[in-house]
Amino acid sequence: MSRNPVAPSVPAVAVLALAAAGFIGSMLSASAAAPLTGATPEQPPAAKTEAARPSYTPPADSDIPDGPFGDMIRLGEAIFHDTRHNAKGFVGNDLQCSNCHIDRGRQPNSAPLGAAYLLYPAYRAKNGHVNTFQERLQGCFRFSMNGKAPPFNDKVLVALETYAYFLAKGGPTGVAVKGQGYPKLKAPDQPADYDRGAKAYAQHCSLCHGGDGEGQKSADGQTVFPPLWGPRSFNWGAGMASINNAAGFIKANMPLGLGGSLSDQEAWDIATYMDSQERPQDPRFVESVAETRKRFHDEPTSKYGLVVNGVHLGEKSPPSGTIDAAD
Repeated sequence: MSRNPVAPSVPAVAVLALAAAGFIGSMLSASAAAPLTGATPEQPPAAKTEAARPSYTPPADSDIPDGPFGDMIRLGEAIFHDTRHNAKGFVGNDLQCSNCHIDRGRQPNSAPLGAAYLLYPAYRAKNGHVNTFQERLQGCFRFSMNGKAPPFNDKVLVALETYAYFLAKGGPTGVAVKGQGYPKLKAPDQPADYDRGAKAYAQHCSLCHGGDGEGQKSADGQTVFPPLWGPRSFNWGAGMASINNAAGFIKANMPLGLGGSLSDQEAWDIATYMDSQERPQDPRFVESVAETRKRFHDEPTSKYGLVVNGVHLGEKSPPSGTIDAAD
């Protein structure tokens, strides 16, 4: 776990669309330019793995069939594009599925939906058991949408699963394809830095996402650019709250329409700055921030429970799962 589509003419130099959540992570790394001798540079392991993967192209909208099955595909696409209004009762922020899964879940290296469907059922360390695809979607609503999970076989989940099944048509079952998930960036040359990230965010992201990460809405209240932190963004349990996931997404997809234009270092720095801001509480919260960090966030890629820029992150988080009234 959509805003209105943004035309390519929008100043892409300022976008950093998210996410959320829920969700997610994967593979690719920008390789260095070939030396003047013409020798081929050594690729990092993630790039080698990515290059060996099969590729596939999701079917076109014109391939959606008529009848009840096609209607369910179209409903799933509508939910994916405008989650807040088409999945009422399950969303607690201003994000849409398509904020973190660009081009209606089709864009490679943006955790494309069909590529994910091909890999389920799958074991997930996050909850310690084999997940069906519907359970994976439930996690998106709980974490990335800061809402609550639709019950199994609820029409919302059935529609999203049907849309994912359609997008996966022609792909190899049980195989990670090119562009699946988000790229895995190599460690930055310099340790990721909050202050550098703040400057890079101001330069590349703030025009669209706001100086305080609040995002932007149109005159009629529709989310145009999603909030990246604060009470209306994804919560601490979302995949995008992990710096490595956020850095991979940023590198491949941001600024919108100019994916790959930022350096790896800039992507790491911006992700560190973004994920060092307060956001809704992790819905798995137990006993205290310290205990919650110990159980769910005890890794270098999470700032939850740490003091950053004078703020003890998680200590004053807004509550998670506050569902919006139907509007």
